[in-house]
Amino acid sequence: MIKVAVSGCAGRMGTAVVGAVNAAEDMELACGIDPNAKGDLDIPVYATIADALANKEFDVLVDFTQPNVVEGNLREALPAGVDCVVGTTGLSNEKLEELAELAPAGTCLFYAPNFTTGAVLMMQFAKAAAPFFPEAEVIELHHCNKKDAPSGTAVRTAQIIADARGFESAAPGKETEMPGMEGARGTFVDGVPVHSVRSMGFVASQEVVFGSLGQTLTIRHDSWDRQSYMPGVLLGIRSVGEREGLVVGLETFMD
Repeated sequence: MIKVAVSGCAGRMGTAVVGAVNAAEDMELACGIDPNAKGDLDIPVYATIADALANKEFDVLVDFTQPNVVEGNLREALPAGVDCVVGTTGLSNEKLEELAELAPAGTCLFYAPNFTTGAVLMMQFAKAAAPFFPEAEVIELHHCNKKDAPSGTAVRTAQIIADARGFESAAPGKETEMPGMEGARGTFVDGVPVHSVRSMGFVASQEVVFGSLGQTLTIRHDSWDRQSYMPGVLLGIRSVGEREGLVVGLETFMD
């Protein structure tokens, strides 16, 4: 039985994770961590990771909190030998590597910018297409309460495209932006333009648009319900005990 703690248990994603862990026959929900919890969960809930570690034993910490919170949580959990499954975006690869160094041997820090199987496949399809199209742009669309832009999925997708194609785009960049209208071409991640949309009505969507002479290829993934993330979260929880160090991307476990 895998004992799981959920950080951010009172949030939208955290609430879904609590339900998924409770429904899994091979898992036990040890506790929640969330200073904003109202006390309506049927499990012990602590305000901080330190409080949880002092009062409960758990094998895996699942973190769906905020970009300004997740680093502190990992600095507490990893040195204690707790495997971490992180869906909170906003940490750079360099920061993830630094945090992973805090963990003793046999402990895993697993970070996934997206836990939906469809989004992972979208990134793999983009990787396959990238060498064949001279131009590529990423457009990500999320709900208006998302705290970071661009999304972790968009950043990861752009990095994958850049690594796979091995050349620089010749498309117009920021030098074409009109004075006072900077940002029209989006931000550039490893040379790939990334555009962020924030609006009510979206949960999480992303398009990757490829172009070459006389044709375009669009790959799109839409998630309308947070339940779409849960199979990937459970896969992460079940898999981290077999790994150590830093692991990035759900595709690592899907393989």
